[in-house]
Amino acid sequence: MSTIAEVNPAPGSEGARRASGDSGARGPAGAPDPEVSERAKRRRFTAEYKLRVLREADGCKGDGDLGALLRREGLYSSHLALWRRQRDEIAKAGLKARKRGPKPKAVDSRVKQLERENARLQRQLEQAETIIDFQKKLSKLLGISLKPPTSGESD
Repeated sequence: MSTIAEVNPAPGSEGARRASGDSGARGPAGAPDPEVSERAKRRRFTAEYKLRVLREADGCKGDGDLGALLRREGLYSSHLALWRRQRDEIAKAGLKARKRGPKPKAVDSRVKQLERENARLQRQLEQAETIIDFQKKLSKLLGISLKPPTSGESD
C-alpha cells in the first residue's frame, strides 16, 4: 500500500505564498523590509550617453562584442534599434531645407472667422452701393426727385 507522506518545507524556504502575492518578507515588527524600493524608477538616458553607446556598438567587430557591451551597460538590443532610428530621424531633419525669415504667427480661429465675415460684409456693401448709384442715375434720367437724406445719413 502506498502512503502519502506530508512534506513540510524547511524553515527559511519559500513555502506557501499568501493570496495577495506577498511572500511574507517582513521585518522584525511586521513592517515591510526597508531595503526594497516600493516602485522601480524608469531609467532616463542622456543624448551623450546614447551617442557614446551607439559609437561603441558600431565599433563592435568580433563575435559576442555587442552582447558584452549590452550586458555591461544593462541595455537591450531594442534600445540600440530605437536610438539608431532616433539618430537617423534627427540627421534627416537637420539636412532638410528650412524657410528663411520670421516665422508666421499662429492665427486664432476666431480671428479667421471674423476676417471671413468682414470680407462677406464688404462684398454686400459694394453691391448695395452699386444698386444705390444705379437708382440715383435712373431717377435723374426719369426726372424723379429723391428725398434729401436725413441728418444721420451721408451721401
